[in-house]
Amino acid sequence: MRVRRIAYMPEELAWIEARKTWPRSQLHSAFCFMFDRTDVTEDHIRGLCKRKGWSAGPEGRGRNKGKSRVFNREEIAWLHANATLPIKDTGAAFRAAFPGRDITDAQLTSFRKNHKLRTGRTGRFEKGQPSHNAGKKGFYAPGCEKGWFKKGGEPHNTKHLGYERVNKDGYVEISVDEPNPHTGYERRFVHKHRWLWEKANGPVPEGYALKCLDGDRTNCDPSNWEAVKRGVLSRLNGGRHKKRMAYDAAPDELKPTVMAIAKVQQAVHELRKRGDQT
Repeated sequence: MRVRRIAYMPEELAWIEARKTWPRSQLHSAFCFMFDRTDVTEDHIRGLCKRKGWSAGPEGRGRNKGKSRVFNREEIAWLHANATLPIKDTGAAFRAAFPGRDITDAQLTSFRKNHKLRTGRTGRFEKGQPSHNAGKKGFYAPGCEKGWFKKGGEPHNTKHLGYERVNKDGYVEISVDEPNPHTGYERRFVHKHRWLWEKANGPVPEGYALKCLDGDRTNCDPSNWEAVKRGVLSRLNGGRHKKRMAYDAAPDELKPTVMAIAKVQQAVHELRKRGDQT
């Protein structure tokens, strides 16, 4: 938007011309203070100087066109010579080199960024570079050492050899001294009832599975489990035949009968199948 032109008194024009090399913001502030002109903006001053051909000196130009408005030549030379200092240490070193200079860390950081003064560090560990905490045991709040792990201590969820758990299907699993074929770990979890049964009776025959006799899957006593053919096992589960009673749902006094019927039905099925093949 075009700025409305302002009328100036001759003494005001003379005053501005005498200070035409000042930065425009500084010139505007000083002019308004001297002549109590509240109707004059910085754009008015800038427009007047442009019309009159009053160019600003190096100190009054943009920050990228002239000298630094904050630092003198000696300070700039010092900043260039100490560019490799860590940014966090530059402020203290600068104020020690130039006592009495009220320069903030933000101003120093901005100068370094604007003039691309790099420290040379990438923020990464270089090959052969020692760690800053090499040989140190770490930093901690006083009093927290009482909660440190002690030598020989173990977390509360350590699962030792023989640790037991119940899986989502209700079977008890136990940690045994056998290599895990999937991870190579020295121990693995197996079904406890099968592990105990095989210790007492040998490996489960091929094509057979262990069936819980009393319906309590957490009862891992070998006498509570019987090796039955998988075909018998499917019949004990009831399957899709609604008239067939499932073994686990049968009363305790009928469980032996349900087991015997399933074995007979499986034997008949196998005989028929063998006859069809011949």
